[in-house]
Amino acid sequence: MDAPEIVVGLDIGTTKIACLVGRKTDHGKIEILGVGKAPSVGVTRGVVSNIEKTVQSIRMAVEEAEAKSGVEIKVVNVGVAGQHIKSLQHRGMITRDNFDEEISQKDVDELIEDMYKLVMLPGEEIIHVLPQEYIVDRQQGIKDPIGMAGVQLEANFHIITGQIAAAKNIFKCVSKAGLEVAELILEPLASSSAVLSDEEKEAGVALVDIGGGTTDIAIFQDGIIRHTAVIPFGGNVITEDIKEGCTIMHRQAELLKTKFGAAITQNSQENEIVCIPGLRGRDPKEISVRNLSNIINARITEISEHIYYEIKNSGFEKKLIGGIVVTGGGSQLKHINQLFEYITGMDSRIGYPNEHLSSNTNINVTSPLFATGVGLVAKGFEQFDMLKSRQEKISTRTHSQKNKGSFFEKIKTFFDDKVE
Repeated sequence: MDAPEIVVGLDIGTTKIACLVGRKTDHGKIEILGVGKAPSVGVTRGVVSNIEKTVQSIRMAVEEAEAKSGVEIKVVNVGVAGQHIKSLQHRGMITRDNFDEEISQKDVDELIEDMYKLVMLPGEEIIHVLPQEYIVDRQQGIKDPIGMAGVQLEANFHIITGQIAAAKNIFKCVSKAGLEVAELILEPLASSSAVLSDEEKEAGVALVDIGGGTTDIAIFQDGIIRHTAVIPFGGNVITEDIKEGCTIMHRQAELLKTKFGAAITQNSQENEIVCIPGLRGRDPKEISVRNLSNIINARITEISEHIYYEIKNSGFEKKLIGGIVVTGGGSQLKHINQLFEYITGMDSRIGYPNEHLSSNTNINVTSPLFATGVGLVAKGFEQFDMLKSRQEKISTRTHSQKNKGSFFEKIKTFFDDKVE
């Protein structure tokens, strides 16, 4: 297998659609060659609500990325998110027939494939099956069982599920835009590869990705993903609160939030006033910056309390040495990490997607806005490396059967049948 020279990430968000074209340098870092960005008008809280408008936005973002990178885009890695995403813990087990031979990649793949057969609620399917630890003949805490001797192979899995309809709509939009989907990747997993270091994942860290429509959480400990959750609030709810509270237009509320907004109210803001032009023939409107901060603080406090509840719910609250890493467009709000520290009592930092980026990458991409997009490119190369190592370990025939039951393959088959 030859390494792909170019990997494209397509982040279909609630406020923006971003297309990033990347390649791997000789030093194993990722260089972003071009970025395309378009307003997202057909997506609500991470889920496609208008196919045609989403297709138009995807085309705009892809055309801009093609023009900037000089690369023709055909295949993309797409992020999947939204309120419909759920996670659960499950333990799987297989009994090996040939116990004289050591445990191979084929046995591990068989165990993972078995998890895709779990019975879900109607309309739901498994997106990712993530092994946490393996158990060989009741010996626990094994990270990699390949090469060991044993009869009974078990594993604890973190399983992420989503609605088939939501994934089909994403697939339909990408297909109508003239593109092919290489992988569907959960967005908090993508963001985590862009902003978290291996040391943080080992020490224990909670990644909080505040997008326009949703806030995604991924908790890592011992280098393994332990918990994922989606909170149905994001930056757009704050904008709506400002719009209602100050009785101004949505566009003006968004500008106020980004230019003057802060997550913590300060006494120094008491006498600061922002003047907004009135509608035709009407007087300008004066808005107190302190009042604006009060509105933002109320909503961001609610979001952070939801996040803290999820961290406590995961059972890893006391084990997260790395604290909280906040990323996504919402993380650009002033003093947001101080507010997280105050509410949770945990260390907090803003996550910039420069973990795997090479130094000659365009500086604009290092904004937390592009964490998911950069992560989708990084995940694309990561998936390729994983497939390559598996192909070296097992026969091509076994590998082609491996993901037969997976969520992505089912969606793909559905669309292939329609085309025929």
